Amino acid sequence: MVAICIGYSWVQLKIMNNVEIERKFLVKSDFWKGLVQESFIIKQGYFPGDGRIVTSRVRLSGKKAFLTIKGPSVGLSRSEFEYEIPSKDAIQMLDEYCKKEKIEKVRSLVRCGNHLWEIDEFEGENYPLVIAEVELKSEDEVFEFPDWLGNEVTRDARYLNVNLIQNPYSAWK
Repeated sequence: MVAICIGYSWVQLKIMNNVEIERKFLVKSDFWKGLVQESFIIKQGYFPGDGRIVTSRVRLSGKKAFLTIKGPSVGLSRSEFEYEIPSKDAIQMLDEYCKKEKIEKVRSLVRCGNHLWEIDEFEGENYPLVIAEVELKSEDEVFEFPDWLGNEVTRDARYLNVNLIQNPYSAWK
């Protein structure tokens, strides 16, 4: 069991085999824009005090909303629990619990080979940051490396959304 604090309430979670394996890359060109299958706006907030061991967030993604809890990274993997919630609840959580802990971005989906890439164009203080992510089934899974990808930032904690709130991309030197 893991206990996390959301707002002023402690929630206990049973850790199961929900694992996220992803790799993140900077985007070095706009060539991907001609390959977009779908785009939507994401507004997400992190509950204050998060990000040390367990990260919990609320996300509005297009017309859907989710509550997500992620554990610490071990290699390229981390536990992830995601639950769809009513949009009105997500809006209320963003307004009440995540006043300053918000990220806004446009997410575009691009298929490359057997993988679906998620490309995030950050807005606000994180503009003009663009990151591409691919989710994998195993840490050693081979994937096609599109020409528009730049340097890998998977293990660079500065690029975690929860850290971009505290230290926005526009403030980097």
